[in-house]
Amino acid sequence: MNETSAHQRCSLLVKNARIVDGTGSPSTAGDVAVDGDRITGVGDCTGWRADEVIDGSGLALAPGFIDCHTHDDRAVLATPDMAMKVSQGVTTVVAGNCGISLAPFETGHGLPPPFPLLGREENFTFPTVSAYRDRFERTPPALNLALLTGHSSLRVNVMKDDLERAASADELADMQERLRGALRDGAIGLSTGLGYPPAREAPSQEITALASVLREFDRSIYATHMRDEGDHVLEAVEETIETGRAAGVQTVISHHKCAGPKNYGRSTETLAAIAAARAHQRLGLDVYPYTASSTSLLPEYVRESEDVLITYSDPHPDMAGRRLADIADEWDCEPLEAAKRLYPAGAIYFQMDEDDLKRILSSPGAMVGSDGLPGGTKPHPRLWGTFPRVLDRYVRQQKLLDLEDAIHRMTGLTAETFGLRDRGKIAVGAYADLVLFDPETVTDTASFEEPEQPADGISTVFVNGVVVWGGTQPTGERPGRFLTH
Repeated sequence: MNETSAHQRCSLLVKNARIVDGTGSPSTAGDVAVDGDRITGVGDCTGWRADEVIDGSGLALAPGFIDCHTHDDRAVLATPDMAMKVSQGVTTVVAGNCGISLAPFETGHGLPPPFPLLGREENFTFPTVSAYRDRFERTPPALNLALLTGHSSLRVNVMKDDLERAASADELADMQERLRGALRDGAIGLSTGLGYPPAREAPSQEITALASVLREFDRSIYATHMRDEGDHVLEAVEETIETGRAAGVQTVISHHKCAGPKNYGRSTETLAAIAAARAHQRLGLDVYPYTASSTSLLPEYVRESEDVLITYSDPHPDMAGRRLADIADEWDCEPLEAAKRLYPAGAIYFQMDEDDLKRILSSPGAMVGSDGLPGGTKPHPRLWGTFPRVLDRYVRQQKLLDLEDAIHRMTGLTAETFGLRDRGKIAVGAYADLVLFDPETVTDTASFEEPEQPADGISTVFVNGVVVWGGTQPTGERPGRFLTH
């Protein structure tokens, strides 16, 4: 805590709050002063003069939550108030995950799954990250965004619709140069979706060659939806570890899970491998606090799930919110045939174990990311509820994490891992991304039946010193920034 003089001025002063600073250190009672977009005082700010004073008595003040795994590339342009995120305290999103990014992408080659998760082909209008960034900055949203470059986007750009093979040497060189261009334009790293059709035939050597480009750009990161999260999950973890080691870059395992009933409990194996690797290289992971996943409606995910809930269907929009098994019964066909008829479509897959989830969430290096999918008729509730759910279910109710540790996994750890300078902490000089909430009542209200519901207990959310969420609704302010390294 800093000492402050008696005649300091600031634009905003939050007094008498429980300050959870994002570092994992014990919380303290005190004040936080903000002037413009930066924090200028932390601790005892008695005597400070402020344009606006907020009484934080009974409330916790934390850095704004950083959602490290999103598919918000288009959402920030289409729904700039970003209510589904700021309502739960999120002030920064990392987009372009799972190998699919809205930029750089050249249209005219179709949209193989899971690209429709980001929109229709006419929504892919950004051949470069520079073009996307220009659009973002001309009409900024309510929160900040950092963008990963999708490996599958690069593959489609270069290999068109001939994706069921390894890239040639010339194609790989082309992808490497396009990745360099994206990083020069402000992307913060590379993502892969090796479990999806556009990237399944990409060998490890292709991924390592691309990830190695990241070494040329300070703090760039490699994030991966691994090749397998089911029966071969341990082999996929080992491949990820080897890729990160060979490329020599910070690596993140996206939405780590052990999918399918016969793999329940295997997080003991995967986490042991991750812990051993972390002793020698920079390796992290993210997780969402639900035992159901969500993505495109694909046969392989249907097969390994206990139940499947449809989130949207282009040819059959009235089926959103219904169980695949019920649809199949109604159509008098097998579930896989029903899935084929419903596509393009999205689904929620009930395929994970609660004990694995808790083990992963509390493991060293684990960050919180929603993997929310905006745009569906009945999206997974994680889109609206991820961060409050952790604070309620896993901090207050189950005491799996203490408040300071949970906030660290949502803020400081994420900012450090992704190289987001002066974010994710409450400290003098840091950006004033803040969330004021009631730690005794904060909870998610989004459910599988009614998924688009704002959280309870989130009082005020600030992005770059500007209030974007005021208790029950967005304020209409749009102070978000495109974050680069």
